[in-house]
Amino acid sequence: MVRKQNESPIIISVGGSLIVPNGGIDDQFLSKLNRLIRREVEAGKRFCLITGGGKTTRHYQKACQAVVGKMSHEDLDWLGIHATRLNGHLLRTIFQDIAHPRVIDHYDNKLENWREPILIGAGWKPGWSTDYNAVILARNYGIKLIINLTNVNWVYENDPKKVIHAKPIKRLSWTRMEKLVGKKWIPGLNFPFDPVAIQMAKKLKLTVIITNGRNFDNLQKIIDGRDFIGTVIEPS
Repeated sequence: MVRKQNESPIIISVGGSLIVPNGGIDDQFLSKLNRLIRREVEAGKRFCLITGGGKTTRHYQKACQAVVGKMSHEDLDWLGIHATRLNGHLLRTIFQDIAHPRVIDHYDNKLENWREPILIGAGWKPGWSTDYNAVILARNYGIKLIINLTNVNWVYENDPKKVIHAKPIKRLSWTRMEKLVGKKWIPGLNFPFDPVAIQMAKKLKLTVIITNGRNFDNLQKIIDGRDFIGTVIEPS
């Protein structure tokens, strides 16, 4: 079924932990993403793909700290921002025949000349993550849903890496998400969603789905509007 022209683009925030999980690029993940996106583009859909920095960010931050010691939050952020831009250019190259020619790294204004099926975005400036950039795109283009692809199935009440039986949360409000994450941005921390982005998403009354990006059957269900595995964060 061809997507209607007045339907909004789909914002997908692609976690850097999926693109570069352990310092090496996961080409199998990228191949599956490539096939899914192209199949949906053939059906008439449009996408904003926002790339995170993941382990690449933390490798650079740790290396620099090992050499010079304490670093400012701004310097730590800039290392992460450039990691997101490298990942963004990787996706733009993969989708070069159907993507806007420039990776978006400034979000001051809406891109007026976007006509291609895909728009790639990366980090902007210190103080927040690419989650915030995804929220800005949602605001600029009147989009109410963001799909946030990460390396876990849900948002949990506790860190599942530290608590074996951490309880998954299927639905929660932005107010409860604030309580789980806090309001302070710290460079390099692995939040389910950026605390600064939470504030704007709450104000805009957006819905965000956080889900495991490696489960492409599940991602297809989300795009199709079917039942899926993942946490829904929504207005109160």
